[in-house]
Amino acid sequence: MRQAGRSLPEYRAVRGEGSINDAIANPDLATEITLQPIRRYGVDAAILYSDIVTPAHAIGFGLDVVPGIGPVVEKPFESSDDLARLRPLDPEADTPYVLETIDNLVAELDIPLIGFAGAPFTVASYLIEGRPSRTYQRTKALMKTHPDLWFALMDRLADLAITSLQSQVAHGAEAIQLFDSWAGALSAADYERYAMPSSAKVLETIGESGVPRIHFGVGTGELLGLMADAGADVVGVDWRIPLAEARTRVPADRALQGNLDPAILGAPWEIVRDEVDGVLASNDGHPGHIFNLGHGVQPDTDPTVLEKVVDHVHAYRSTS
Repeated sequence: MRQAGRSLPEYRAVRGEGSINDAIANPDLATEITLQPIRRYGVDAAILYSDIVTPAHAIGFGLDVVPGIGPVVEKPFESSDDLARLRPLDPEADTPYVLETIDNLVAELDIPLIGFAGAPFTVASYLIEGRPSRTYQRTKALMKTHPDLWFALMDRLADLAITSLQSQVAHGAEAIQLFDSWAGALSAADYERYAMPSSAKVLETIGESGVPRIHFGVGTGELLGLMADAGADVVGVDWRIPLAEARTRVPADRALQGNLDPAILGAPWEIVRDEVDGVLASNDGHPGHIFNLGHGVQPDTDPTVLEKVVDHVHAYRSTS
């Protein structure tokens, strides 16, 4: 779901201390970190080692990813004056290290590479709140009080995501994922009005490249239909609802991704295996399913459990 390598001892050995931005800016290191879970687990696709706030960081908005906290903004977005801090992204000049990492990976991999970007709402929440939030109070206040400013911000962030994704696809990413990680903080009505149009702009534009598009959020069970309507080929589902229920909320021609609870990976293997089987049974043989976690791998997850999960799913696939 995001980099499975976070739980690997070999990841900790090479990652070192400091901001994730430093690791992302080192193409050789980012390449190695991307490849580690592929070697360990034998999964069916690779996820680029990067971050959803990399473009905003690269254009100098004043944002860092602090270990143990997440994205932290030195001067949060507050007014129309801050729009000037969101200049257009020039991937060749601003994120050449990301493109070099992709070039390295395409030369090395014999499986697809998935690129990604942050959806405008989720990135905006970091820029406005200044750090991860549980309430999104400032974000929703700006959204409702200054809608013109809000939509101007959404448009800038959509353009950032589009340019970043286009550059990733141009260098060889074979699918993309748009992370609207915190869209579940919105009601369906607010999502449709304030967040969906900008995500749809990103997904529609990237759709012109012909690569598959995955759309994911946490706590978005009530938004799955809207997220599909925004233009996704694949809708990510977290662990809160069964896949069978999720299927009733999205069009029949869309695939689903998910949705094992990552927290269950701390249980004994027999329990984890039963939970994996439950996800597979809920999918009921539907051909459009990417087995995955319902959110990211936690750093304290035992890597051997993930190995067993991958082997178990592969064995299921070979017999079904």
